[in-house]
Amino acid sequence: MVTNDNGRRWEVTGRMVLICLVAFFAVVGAVNAIMMTAAISTFAGLESESAYQSGLAFEQEITAAEKQQALHWRVEARLERADRNVTRIEIAARDANGKALAGLSAAVTLVHPTDRRLDRSVAMTAEAEGRFSGTTEPAAGQWDVVIELLRDGARQFRSRNRVVLH
Repeated sequence: MVTNDNGRRWEVTGRMVLICLVAFFAVVGAVNAIMMTAAISTFAGLESESAYQSGLAFEQEITAAEKQQALHWRVEARLERADRNVTRIEIAARDANGKALAGLSAAVTLVHPTDRRLDRSVAMTAEAEGRFSGTTEPAAGQWDVVIELLRDGARQFRSRNRVVLH
C-alpha cells in the first residue's frame, strides 16, 4: 500500500501490474513496427544478385585495370557548381606524353554511395580532342564520380572518385 501527497492510499494490485506490463510491451512492439517499416521502405535493394557473377566481373576488372595502368593516361576531372542546382563536369584526357587523346567518347555517372535509386548518368559532349563537358543536377552531399572513356564502344579507361558537393 502506498500513500500519495493527498493522503489517499492505493494498492499495487495484480491487475495494475498486468496493465503496466501489457502497456510496456505494446509500446515496445509499436516502436519496433515503426522502425521495421522505415528500414524496409528505405532499403535500396541488393548490392549483388549473384556472388559468382560478381566474382567473374571482378576478375575482368583486374585485367582491365592492368591494361589501363600500362597506358599511363592522365585523366583530370573538374566539378563545379554552375549555380545552386546545376553542377558542371569537365574532363581532360591526355596520353603519357601529354598529347590530347583522340577518338574517344566519355561516359560519366554520379553514383550515390547509399542509394542506387539516386544514381544519374551525365550526358557528356566532346569539346575538342580529349576534352569533354556536361551538366547535371545532383543534390548536395557525397557522390562517387565514375568516368569511363570509350573507343568504338569498348572501355579504355575507368576511374571512380568520391566527391562532396555543397
